[in-house]
Amino acid sequence: MRPLLVLAALLCALLGAAQPASAHTELVSSSPKDGARPAKAPAHLTLTFDETVDPAEVRVLTMAGDRLPVARTAKGNAVRVALDSPADGRFAVVWSVVDKEDGHASSGRIAFTVAARATATGGAEASAPVTSPAVRQALVAARWTGYLALALFVGGLAFVALLWPGGAYEPRARALLGLAWTGGLLATVTTVGLQGAYASLGGLRDALRPATYADVLATGPGIVLAARGLMWVLAAVVLAALLQGAARSPGWRVGALAVTFGLLRTTGMTGHNSEGSEPTWGAVADFVHLLGAALWIGGLAMLALAVLPRRRVAELAEVVPGYARLAAVSVTGIVGAGLVLAWQVVGSYDALLHTSYGHLLLVKTAVLGCVLVAAYASRQWVRTRLDLAVLLRGDAATVRPFGYSVAAETGLVLVVLAVTSLLVTADPGR
Repeated sequence: MRPLLVLAALLCALLGAAQPASAHTELVSSSPKDGARPAKAPAHLTLTFDETVDPAEVRVLTMAGDRLPVARTAKGNAVRVALDSPADGRFAVVWSVVDKEDGHASSGRIAFTVAARATATGGAEASAPVTSPAVRQALVAARWTGYLALALFVGGLAFVALLWPGGAYEPRARALLGLAWTGGLLATVTTVGLQGAYASLGGLRDALRPATYADVLATGPGIVLAARGLMWVLAAVVLAALLQGAARSPGWRVGALAVTFGLLRTTGMTGHNSEGSEPTWGAVADFVHLLGAALWIGGLAMLALAVLPRRRVAELAEVVPGYARLAAVSVTGIVGAGLVLAWQVVGSYDALLHTSYGHLLLVKTAVLGCVLVAAYASRQWVRTRLDLAVLLRGDAATVRPFGYSVAAETGLVLVVLAVTSLLVTADPGR
């Protein structure tokens, strides 16, 4: 296990540095310009962006869907595209570029006509390819699955290791952790293909092609996804050791901390936390936000699906108060870090109220408020009814209100994760 721990530590160190602030990559100018009428057919099209780009992250397609060669230029923020010469002198291409920080794709269409060869009769122009709604929906679903798996795995791991060591031998707890690990790995692999189809304006079939995976893994966001996949592979070693009863050994704790840090950091690196003037604070806030959410949600799921069904009063008396304290600290971290992230990404009250990103953020806040109401009901039960439940040996009528409030929390949390997935794929408020 030592080589794996060393590898995990190295990956965490490489991924731990905060990324520089940047908005989504956008096109600044093109030569020839959109709508131009050059005297002769150009051999190249030059695209200039607002930040440095890698040619591997830029795609240029003809209206027929053929990909054109893209090469570097002397300027780091510009690329050169080799053009064919159409017989009628009409050029039309669609470009797309993947932001190197969060993997968001920006795209547009450029068309121009060579004056000397333009035909008098034109006909209707071909429409530009657009992002497939099915690909976008599948990408949101994959991100939702990834967030849920991360929360269940990290939070469930912490719950068993810190509050309920006996849970390592409970079939429900073991199944939940195994399902979370499987979902996390599959969601990461699926996201790579969907990210490629999304960036290339392709369809769901493109997400299954090996060439799509190769293209994505050559980009910055693709490298982050590959690192996350490797972290999930290393997490299998940590999970196996936990299920074998090694949770109290120093080596296991170091490995678990390294894998947890790697999973949280690689997840945050594909979000919007670096947008704004303080990317370091954004990265820290995002890490705290994800960690707090994972400890809260994963512990909640473990409590609802593994601890409560056993109805053992001794376990309830030992585990529930400890989780209540952990949840209180986690929620405090979520709210504090969320405020920092909101200001970092949205930037103003006007953007909060008048952008789609701001609207989604308000919806997420409203649902989170409902979750906190259910959490408050659970906390009140712990304070006033737990002792009575112990005395009555887990009487069903006494424990039922707590079960209802935990179930309500769990259901609402799934909605929060769905809105979070939409936020990641939406344009930031800035």
